[in-house]
Amino acid sequence: MSEEVKKEETPVVEAQEPTTPVKEDKEDQETAEFSFDSSSEELPEEIKQKLEKNKAARSKKKLIKKKKRKTARVVKVGRAYIQATYNNTMITLADTNGDVISWASAGLAGFKGAKKATPYAAQIITKIATQKAKEEFGLQEVSVFVSGVGTGREAAIRALNANGLEVTSIKDTTSVPHNGCRPKKPRRV
Repeated sequence: MSEEVKKEETPVVEAQEPTTPVKEDKEDQETAEFSFDSSSEELPEEIKQKLEKNKAARSKKKLIKKKKRKTARVVKVGRAYIQATYNNTMITLADTNGDVISWASAGLAGFKGAKKATPYAAQIITKIATQKAKEEFGLQEVSVFVSGVGTGREAAIRALNANGLEVTSIKDTTSVPHNGCRPKKPRRV
């Protein structure tokens, strides 16, 4: 009987230290999750969900139209057009003739307001555009044409290289006025 009592002992439960939740901004968490070496990493979950939602909405519209037979086109060399303004960043990947292969903008990825012009948004949209171009057309190398003075310029170029596209040349096509518009009158202080 003493043996039975020994078997019925209560199991030992190890005490766990309470963890205190650390509050961080959503953007800080997203930045921490994303790195330039993004060949092995996926897009953040929020952006994935928004892209899936957009894709579902587009597929409903496509059901109405008749589908045309597409021949599989392979584009190894292309062009990347980056437009970085103060309020937004847009990327367009095209073949050498200028026909658009894929594109992405910060609004498409789900960024709103001031976050659309951030370097992080530029990285994400570059990743979206390059993934589509690589999967559908087999794009391997691009020559980059950058336009605008926004903060996403450098980040978009670096992200192109980090996502497996070979950058052959970079050209700045930002338009410069030859004293075009009349300036504002000076302030009286």
